[in-house]
Amino acid sequence: MKFEVKTFEELTTKELYEILKSRGDVFLMEQEILYVDEDDVDYKSLHIFSMEDGRVTSYLRAFYDDKGVLKIGRVLTLKHGDGLGKKLMEFALKEIPKRMPADRICMDAQTHAIGFYEQFGFKVTSEEYMEEGILHVDMCKEL
Repeated sequence: MKFEVKTFEELTTKELYEILKSRGDVFLMEQEILYVDEDDVDYKSLHIFSMEDGRVTSYLRAFYDDKGVLKIGRVLTLKHGDGLGKKLMEFALKEIPKRMPADRICMDAQTHAIGFYEQFGFKVTSEEYMEEGILHVDMCKEL
């Protein structure tokens, strides 16, 4: 599996379209989250994704939030249970620090995925909270 790492400006229109389509498939259709996906964060993000047969099959974005904290978000795979999510995270955690210096990386994680992220060294750093109708926690990993 080959992963791409691109800034917003480096994305082709097809790649951007497929990223948005996959995010819609997972977050809107599968998880039934009603939210506006286009939040302007994509402009300042590093986009990491894989494609198969013209479709984005895994994706995440890395960005600095308003407080300068390095975060990842919109983590997804179209298929579940085949190890692609693990490969995506392993690749991303090697590539992100090369391009975005920071002492740690954080995320707003859905609570059902805590165990998945813990295997990469992320630790829960907050109480549970509701975001878009789904329970989340903050998680961080020292780099």
